[in-house]
Amino acid sequence: MRIAIVTGASSGIGRDFVRNIPKVYRHLDEIWVFARREDRLLELQKELEKKKTVKLRLFTGDLMRDYIYERLAKELATNNADVRMLVNAAGFGKYGLIESLKEEDMLGMIDLNCQALTKMTLKVLPFMSKGSRIIQMASAAAFTPQPYFTVYAATKSYVKSFSFGLRNEVRKMKISVTCVCPGPVRTEFFGLAGEASKYTNPRMMTTSVHVVREALIGAIRRQAVITVGPYMKVSRVLAKFIPDGITAYGFQIFNKYNN
Repeated sequence: MRIAIVTGASSGIGRDFVRNIPKVYRHLDEIWVFARREDRLLELQKELEKKKTVKLRLFTGDLMRDYIYERLAKELATNNADVRMLVNAAGFGKYGLIESLKEEDMLGMIDLNCQALTKMTLKVLPFMSKGSRIIQMASAAAFTPQPYFTVYAATKSYVKSFSFGLRNEVRKMKISVTCVCPGPVRTEFFGLAGEASKYTNPRMMTTSVHVVREALIGAIRRQAVITVGPYMKVSRVLAKFIPDGITAYGFQIFNKYNN
């Protein structure tokens, strides 16, 4: 069974990956989708059924719990799955001073953005073969430390580093890993992030459809990293030359001024 797997599939970037992957892989048997909100997954399933593109298999649950990986491992083995693409799109961020955020939210960011992404990758990797692709959703926040987005930026830095290391390890297996680093995206993310949207220049915003299109093109080309948007491309270049201490201080001053 030839499949693709997408986490965070109930909204935003994850949902748009599910809609667009069939345009790239026209001979998939199924896309396995993961999210907590079953109603959203059922809506997406009906949408794709009407278009007669590809069948969805729903995995409803919390990626920070073991049971969902146990079910995944069982179904991968039972169906002799050949995973052509894995997209780790699940994640969230919280904006604010460390002292103002809940400890459970900060640890939750680490668990979902880092641990769950890693665990999903490790569970799926044995079922990938020559030509398979992995897309890891990071962020332009991965390029430098960001006060007020301290934990979130750190988790995305982990995703970027993990992706680059993994990419080189699986090269001999002819499997590619692409790390996607967009800037602000018009999704439900900002509703969860809190005050972050107030301090985001609208000109830097992009759409999830644009991010997904760039990510899929980059994955087809087997690019190591995709930076979406001109502002973020400049940020990536500057981050290579400006020390972290200076950029972190700059973010601190900016946030103090705007608060």
